[in-house]
Amino acid sequence: MSNARELPWARSDALVAGGACVMNLLSYAFFNAPDGRHAVSVAGFLFVALAALPLLARRRHPVAALAVVLVLDTAATLIVPLPRHFGAVLVVALYAVARARPGRVTAITAAATVSLTLLSQNIGHVPPWQDAVVPPLTTLIVVGTATAVNRWQAEVAANRRLLADRAVADERRRIARELHDIVAHHITTMQLMAGGARANVAEPEVVREALVTLESSGRLALREMRQLLDVLRDGDEPETMPAQPQPGADDLGRLVEESRLAGLPTDFGVHGQRRPLPPTVGLTVFRIAQEALTNARRHAGPARASVRLTYRQDRVTIEVRDDGGGTLTQEGASSVGSGGYGLIGMRERVALHDGTLTVGPQADGGFAVVADLPLTTDEAAEAAVQHEGARR
Repeated sequence: MSNARELPWARSDALVAGGACVMNLLSYAFFNAPDGRHAVSVAGFLFVALAALPLLARRRHPVAALAVVLVLDTAATLIVPLPRHFGAVLVVALYAVARARPGRVTAITAAATVSLTLLSQNIGHVPPWQDAVVPPLTTLIVVGTATAVNRWQAEVAANRRLLADRAVADERRRIARELHDIVAHHITTMQLMAGGARANVAEPEVVREALVTLESSGRLALREMRQLLDVLRDGDEPETMPAQPQPGADDLGRLVEESRLAGLPTDFGVHGQRRPLPPTVGLTVFRIAQEALTNARRHAGPARASVRLTYRQDRVTIEVRDDGGGTLTQEGASSVGSGGYGLIGMRERVALHDGTLTVGPQADGGFAVVADLPLTTDEAAEAAVQHEGARR
């Protein structure tokens, strides 16, 4: 049995075509000319109903649909004949052209519509002025309405683009501030290690460990400073750094506990061998999990969530899933979260590390956010040395 998705038209197209057909049939049945020249007939009903069929294709082929409607209307008026009219089917077909095609095409089709309508309905005699005014006036109203709607939608789309651009800029400034804090933390560590090496110059082993940590911190700080400068390429100035470093992957347990206290039952699992991550990667993992859990609490309804952190040799993956029945989609996810654009923030963070982000509904229900972040061997080794030096 064929599926509705396989049809060349949508359900809304069928509803519009059916509604316009019913309106034309009612007009044909109850608003004939009082002189009896246009008696109701079976043939008239068939022609009126047939003229509505092209509306099923009005979205994909609006000009062709209008042309077929005009041909059928003209043939019906000449054969049956029908009373003078500018029916709902013709209005819908002309409106579809005016919405989808540029002004020149719309003007040509509008002129053709008025001309064919007047000629077919007034063959052999001059129409009274009121009948001659109806087709051009109706055409003008239809085209004017479609033009106004097009302009309104263009303004809405432009405003959305501006808001999205502003959200991207705000998120980049936020990322830049956080990276600034991380780099400042590294430099502080380097300063402390240098001071410790100078104070223990008589103990070579202590000095060697301090210098190793200092070298590792310098490499990480340099790499993350480059990322910071990339984010700040538009000239944004970082704000004053806070006293505490930014959160990372080790803070996911606290984040999950906060989610549970907020009313969303949340499971947490770590797969693979846990190891220190570069601070910027750890921060990205934390922020994505934070954003995804926030969205789950707002949109999933009664549900359970799970956070899964997977360590692999060359990458780390953070997954946040829920089994709720909320209506959030990938498109809608871009308009939720902190600042109103949660998905944009996630993408910006993942793109910073050349990773991949997958967001969308699950096949068995619920919603999933999966971020895969590449991790080089040098980064992992340097992060481990930095972590060990910080502990000492």
